[in-house]
Amino acid sequence: MTEGLILTLAVLGGTGKQGPALAYRWARAGYHVLIGSRTQENAEAAAAALNERLGGEIVRGLTNEAAARQCNIAVLTVPYSAHRPMLEGLRPALAGKVLVDITVPLGADVTRASMPPAGSACLEAQEILGPDVQVVAAFQNISSVHLADDQPIPCDVLVCGDVPSAREQVLHLVEAAGLTGWDAGPLQNAMVVEGLTSVLLGINKRYKTRGAGIRITGIAPPRKE
Repeated sequence: MTEGLILTLAVLGGTGKQGPALAYRWARAGYHVLIGSRTQENAEAAAAALNERLGGEIVRGLTNEAAARQCNIAVLTVPYSAHRPMLEGLRPALAGKVLVDITVPLGADVTRASMPPAGSACLEAQEILGPDVQVVAAFQNISSVHLADDQPIPCDVLVCGDVPSAREQVLHLVEAAGLTGWDAGPLQNAMVVEGLTSVLLGINKRYKTRGAGIRITGIAPPRKE
């Protein structure tokens, strides 16, 4: 967090597997966290489950639009099939904000990379939202199995975005979630990061595991301030 400011994070479409796991980690780290869903009821149920685990009324459940309007940084955690309609509906609410997009455009065979015409889901998000929103790619290569656990995660996170200050904000979120993040350059590189997910899913399938991830070697992890 910057200069003592407690940021509000909105985890949009946050009632699946990755959304609640990330929300839990950020709430535990001291952020204000909003869980967004299509309905208030589903959002409140997800928030209640997290608050029970956290031991306090820390996370709030709202509709996706309300959560997007009230946050400083939004995190999109929906399947690719819901990606475009969700973004088109939330464009006004996200104006002027950073959007962390963790979406991966998986096809029928999840072990084969399948990119949309824009080049990646995150590039597509930037096209839909326009220049008023700073889209940053992150968390595509982290299994929800690891995120849901309270243990340290033996995986790294690649962070891509066209605005350096936005990448830096997301790198702080990666650290707060208990992972090591790396500045992986412009948003164009998200096509590589998203494609790696299919590689990891293929490894999971072939070697009968659930949590294959990536680590950056040959360099010491970035220093945490």
